[in-house]
Amino acid sequence: MSHRQSSKHEPLKSAKPQTGTPDATQVQVAQPPTTPTAAEGQGTEEKPHPSAELFEQLRIDLEQASQRALRCQAELDNYRKRATRETEERLRYANLSLMRDLLPVLDNIQRAIEASEKSTDGSGLLEGVKMVAQQLQGVLERHHCLKIEALNTPFDPNLHQAILQQSSEEHPANTVIQVIQDGYLLHDRVVRPGQVIVSANSTK
Repeated sequence: MSHRQSSKHEPLKSAKPQTGTPDATQVQVAQPPTTPTAAEGQGTEEKPHPSAELFEQLRIDLEQASQRALRCQAELDNYRKRATRETEERLRYANLSLMRDLLPVLDNIQRAIEASEKSTDGSGLLEGVKMVAQQLQGVLERHHCLKIEALNTPFDPNLHQAILQQSSEEHPANTVIQVIQDGYLLHDRVVRPGQVIVSANSTK
């Protein structure tokens, strides 16, 4: 009985005061970030950024466009050189067909000269010269070189060159009354104007 009473009167142990220091069992120490191992790194390889792929594609496109531009420039230069060469050749040999047509005329003139030297009759020479003149006229017409018909037409300073003016009662003023030298047109361009005599107002 006495033992139980003594235990009742023992002072109670005070609880430990709460302090700001955490208990060792509650403290969690921050661990430094661990470096992934080689095996882990293989599964986490970084993919190229979309902007890098776009830049590479643009670089390729630009290079191809530059090559196409260089090829086009080279082709254009070759075309210009070829066109210039062909133009020079056309201008250089533009009269080739005319020369071929004129050579037979020269042959006939030479034949007429040889015939006149062997013959005392001048009538044959005259006929030969007339034939050559007709042949030459035909050559000029084939090459679009036409004689300007001026006689009895109004005087035109674009086609005619007046070398003299005479009074005339038969023709109105400024009319071509005589042709001294024929003029010629090549298509619509004057090769040379005709030399003419023009009528003036008659004075009694």
